[in-house]
Amino acid sequence: MFKRILVANRGEIALRVIRAAHDLGIEAVAVYSEADRGAPYLEIADEAICIGPAASAQSYLNIPGIIAAAEIADVEAIHPGYGFLAENAHFAEVCHSCGIKFIGPSAEVIDSCGDKSKAKTTAAHAGVPVVPGSDGAVADIEEAAKIAQLIGYPVIIKAAAGGGGRGMRMAKDASVFHNCFRQAQQEAAAAFGDDTVYVEKFVVNPRHVEVQILAGADGEVVYLGERDCSIQRRHQKLIEESPSPATTPDISKRLGEAAVAFAKAAGYVNAGTVEFLLDANGDFFFIELNARIQVEHCVSEMVSGIDLVKWQIMIAAGANLDFKQSDVQIRGHAIEFRINAENPARNFAPAPGRIEKLFLPGGRGVRVDSHIAAGYTIPRHYDSMIAKLIVHGEDRAEALRIARRALREIKIEGPGLATTVPLHLQLLDQPEFQRGEIDTGYLERFLDS
Repeated sequence: MFKRILVANRGEIALRVIRAAHDLGIEAVAVYSEADRGAPYLEIADEAICIGPAASAQSYLNIPGIIAAAEIADVEAIHPGYGFLAENAHFAEVCHSCGIKFIGPSAEVIDSCGDKSKAKTTAAHAGVPVVPGSDGAVADIEEAAKIAQLIGYPVIIKAAAGGGGRGMRMAKDASVFHNCFRQAQQEAAAAFGDDTVYVEKFVVNPRHVEVQILAGADGEVVYLGERDCSIQRRHQKLIEESPSPATTPDISKRLGEAAVAFAKAAGYVNAGTVEFLLDANGDFFFIELNARIQVEHCVSEMVSGIDLVKWQIMIAAGANLDFKQSDVQIRGHAIEFRINAENPARNFAPAPGRIEKLFLPGGRGVRVDSHIAAGYTIPRHYDSMIAKLIVHGEDRAEALRIARRALREIKIEGPGLATTVPLHLQLLDQPEFQRGEIDTGYLERFLDS
């Protein structure tokens, strides 16, 4: 087992990894930018090193700076968290070349899974259902238009190297296809430095359902149930839950087995998430594999009782899983609410500031993952998520009751501060949400109503 690791991230996920390391008896080194200097969670780390100015490109994305910090701190491994460099194959390769273990899959696997068109081909060869579309990337707009006509409109054009909803356009018919194609290419080039795109059939009113997997050092893979992430705005998730209200035991089993088949075909090791679209008929289609820990990993931990971040570290240190698929039991229902420093009433405009009053909920069935504290000033430079409320009940109805109570208890107040808590409470009042009758377009329709 490692004796000392570095956490190449910030905020909530940095603290989550530090805690997992300490639970394993491992020292944890934090890094921080000038904007995060003095953040309360840094005091929990065994050492904290400044790696640059506020701008991410000069700090949390600065590979030489992070490697230098790792060498100064004499660590054996680096945990990338999520976002920033978590799915950067070059960073994983640099870690390896410097004799530092990257806590995650290999650079080669990150690269192959990160290319969505390659991943789709791998899925198809593994017998995993895929959305009809191009066989990998399309060469040009004429080829793409022919494929769109063949599979039928509506279609969606996606960046091959994409993520987070960028480089993605839906074309409802041939009259707008060329314009959508060019927009997707331009956005992909700007966001990822790669304008390669592919074309898929657009699944109408789908649910976004993903499967948490864990693969030991020997490549043995298990799945820990599915998460429903259909409540999202502009492809950014806001609420996640497990199990999905739309699945049956048979669908859950088939989803899990498909996720495992893909992971094995890709040679995946460590924790990962295989994402699918689920239609109204109960049919599902592979989207991609996220080669990292996810923001919403907590709901899988709550229903499975398995600490995913601890297992990430142990697997990177060479551990095989000490349990089998038959040992995994999904108990109860868990829901996660992302608490963002945004103002939903102002089109989700960022609303950071100094926290003058803070009260976070607790009690049975309540977990809060957050790095904030009273007196803390939320930086404007990074993602707006400042906390995650995770609730767990014996069933979904109980989880919703606990969520309502816990959300009402939350107090995060200060000049100019606003959060997504009021929106979550509004959603809890909606009959469709209460019944679990949602899809990926539900939140946008609710906001427009």
